[in-house]
This record gives sequence, C-alpha cells and structure tokens, in this order.
Amino acid sequence: MGLELKKPIVFFDLETTGVNIAKDRIVEISILKVFPNGNKESKTWLVNPEMEIPKETSAIHGITNDKIANEPTFKELARQVETLIKGCDLAGFNSNRFDIPLLAEEMLRVGIDFDMHNRVAIDVQVIFHKKEQRTLSAGYQFYCGKDLENAHSAEADTLATYDILMAQIEKYDDIGTDVKSLSEYSSHNRRADFAGFLMFDEDDNELFSFGKYKGRKVTDVFTENPGYYSWIQNADFPLYTKKVLTQIKLRSLNTKG
Repeated sequence: MGLELKKPIVFFDLETTGVNIAKDRIVEISILKVFPNGNKESKTWLVNPEMEIPKETSAIHGITNDKIANEPTFKELARQVETLIKGCDLAGFNSNRFDIPLLAEEMLRVGIDFDMHNRVAIDVQVIFHKKEQRTLSAGYQFYCGKDLENAHSAEADTLATYDILMAQIEKYDDIGTDVKSLSEYSSHNRRADFAGFLMFDEDDNELFSFGKYKGRKVTDVFTENPGYYSWIQNADFPLYTKKVLTQIKLRSLNTKG
C-alpha cells in the first residue's frame, strides 16, 4: 500500500520571520515534488525576507539576518517556486493553517496569482493529531522510528513530513491512499479562505466567521452594507482573504446582471 497519485504532489515547509500570515516573510523554503511514477524532485532555498528576523525566531530555526543577507528575495525566486508547484496538489505539516496561507500571501504580494482551484491539500499534522496527538519530531519517531535531526530546517522538516505520510498510509486503513481522501481526512473544517475568516455552510455559501457579521452570508452583508467590502480591502487582512471576497463580490454582480 502506498500513496496513490494521479498528478504530482508537492510536500513543502517554510521557515519564516514569525507566525503572522499577513505580515511575516519566508526565510527558507524546501520543496519535495513526488510524481505518480514515484520519481522525486527537490529544491531548497534560503530567502532574504527584506525585514529583520527577530532573535527569538532565529533561536528556533537557526537562520540569522547575516545568513540570508546575500540570498535572493522571494520576488526573485517566486517564478521558480510557481513552476515547481504548478498543477500539483500540496502537502505539509500544519500546512493548512500556516505554510499554504503564508505562501499564498508571498505569491500574491509579488503579483503571482495563487489559489486552490483544481488542487487539494493534505495536512499531515492533522492526520497525526487525530490519530496520535503529538509533534513533528515525536511523530517522526513514532511512525518512522527515527530521531529528527536538524528540526526546524525546512529541508529536514519537508523530508520528515513525506516519510510520516508514507508511514501513516501504511499504518491506518481508514484514511485512504488517494490524495482526495487524505485531503478530506486532514481538513479540520471547510474554509473559504486560508486564514479562516470565511467559512462555507452546508449549502456551500460563504459566511463571515468574525466580527459583527459572524455567521452571516457574505453576499447578504455586501448587499446590506456595501462599504464593508471596501473596509476589509483597506484593512490588515491577508491578501488571499481579500482576493476571495473580490471573487464573491464579482460573482454576485454577474449573477445580478
């Protein structure tokens, strides 16, 4: 039994300046691309985030301001990253809540579109937590019988994530082996955006999950209070959330037209 692929899947991990999806930046990205025939392609880059890396963050992943001073910026690497992940499903460890949203922000910030249409995501951490309730290093030891050396190195974490998923598929017969089943199992809930500001209801209508309009349909709110869209676009929300809201607004206008 192994991972069933109909198209390539990209396992990836980010090391960053912090944990704020909208404001923090990538300092290291590692990608492992696995093809349906079993072939693999990998690439790791250090990235100049064009902002200071806090000392407490460097203490976690070991990447300092001096280390990335002469490395390319994400803008300079973005097209290479886009080429590697184009047409691929995605996988990572806590990737649904962190790595994918932050990568989307970086892409959109440099003018490269990013969405999850025609692709799904597997979050190996969610499978792990639903089954065993542990961390990446403990998960690597639990599933693979190995110590995770160089933890918080993007490359080491990416390779460990891939190994863990292979072991999870082997261990559990109820999570599936195809990407769609694994994606569904590793999803906490149905988000319309990455950050969780927008959710789907049972009829696939987008709802606000925060603020005074929490639980209300986005289309109803925009009809009732057209200025709310403009307020969000000018506020400190993730770029991807703003993009989704723009798509909803345009879709609503087209429907009315």
